[in-house]
Amino acid sequence: MRGLLLALIAVSVGLCAGVDPHEHNKIVCYWNSTSFERTGAGKFNIDDLKPALGMCTHLVYGFAGIKADILEAAPLRPDLDTGAGYGFYKLVTQMKRIFPDLKVYLSIGGNADPYEDTHKYLTLVETPEARTKFINSAIRLLNEYDFDGVDLAWQFPPVRVAKKRGTLGSIWHGIKSTFGYGKFKDEKEEEHRNGFTNLVRDLKAQLRPRNKALTLTVLPHVNASVYYDARLLAPNLDAVHLMAFDQRTPERTPKEADYPAPIYESYGRILQDNVDASVRYWLAQSTPGGKIVVGIPTFGRTWTLTSDSQISGVPPIVTKGPGAEGPHTAIPGLLSYPEICARLTETHVGRLRRVGDPSKKYGSYAYQPYNSDTETDGIWVGYDDPDTAGNKASYVKAKGLGGIAIWELSTDDFRGTCNGDKFPIVNAARMKL
Repeated sequence: MRGLLLALIAVSVGLCAGVDPHEHNKIVCYWNSTSFERTGAGKFNIDDLKPALGMCTHLVYGFAGIKADILEAAPLRPDLDTGAGYGFYKLVTQMKRIFPDLKVYLSIGGNADPYEDTHKYLTLVETPEARTKFINSAIRLLNEYDFDGVDLAWQFPPVRVAKKRGTLGSIWHGIKSTFGYGKFKDEKEEEHRNGFTNLVRDLKAQLRPRNKALTLTVLPHVNASVYYDARLLAPNLDAVHLMAFDQRTPERTPKEADYPAPIYESYGRILQDNVDASVRYWLAQSTPGGKIVVGIPTFGRTWTLTSDSQISGVPPIVTKGPGAEGPHTAIPGLLSYPEICARLTETHVGRLRRVGDPSKKYGSYAYQPYNSDTETDGIWVGYDDPDTAGNKASYVKAKGLGGIAIWELSTDDFRGTCNGDKFPIVNAARMKL
């Protein structure tokens, strides 16, 4: 009788250990450590994480990569990540002493590896030997630095920009698409799809007895139906993070600005280019809703407005490429949320007119029109603000999904310059889950 009782207790403990306490309210926060290298108000120090970590259930450290010559997981920036430099890997995982419920994952890929080297992400999955080497190296990193799991933000080839076509145009596009898409034609799509499925299965088999997690980050513009066998992947993943933003960027559509991260489709938009379409696809492939996590960007995409752009700012709108870089992020075509917030309130840099989203479908935008008197170019910004983040969190809750993923902490208002509250986008989403 005593033996039976002990057995029942063991089973109960095992079941409890297997329950995800955040099955439907995950707040997954990505942090790109290279933000430490920014200057001025954009510089993000390790202590700047603390106000956010009281709200985040998971922290994803970005990013590790792959060594092309040996196909092993490795730090992309040893000068920041390891003891050879600032030692951020250990400093971040030590945050668990302050936040004992926090889980810290190491993300591999994330488009942080140079694009010209991304062929290695395909080569690695082709053979069992290469997959095993990668798995062993990833586990060494997790063990050495006390990460709680690994996130695969695998750098598969992106697809081309979808174009609007008539019937004849669609037929011709169908013919052309059989000969390739994106920047190159992957002649081994099925092999790479199957190899990645095997990688996930084998990696999880090694992580499971070590009580380590495995998540997948689906980067923008990766063809999920080509590279992810969702039905086979889901049982071996703790979560799927859908980065359903950057649907329109000034690099991909330089001559037309549009909503970069809408929740739903709207008239004249491409069906796949919204959060709801991505979620429905993964649900249709038998992915449990509790494993689907919806990405929310903390930055805006910007385009330059010219004399050919309409003055109303209503998208889609004619443009001529990326907007000017911000003072802190210094990336053309991108502004962090605090950089946008400053342009909404300050006139010395050219005040933006904000247009909200009463429909709760598409997101906010702001613009400064072309000035015909001075012949000065304007700017158009599509972005997620706290209201949009709250709408997406409400969508997640209504659909019974797993939670939200903030991409990423250093471009949220971590100093509280907008309204005095630090990380307003993280907090707005948290409040609606």
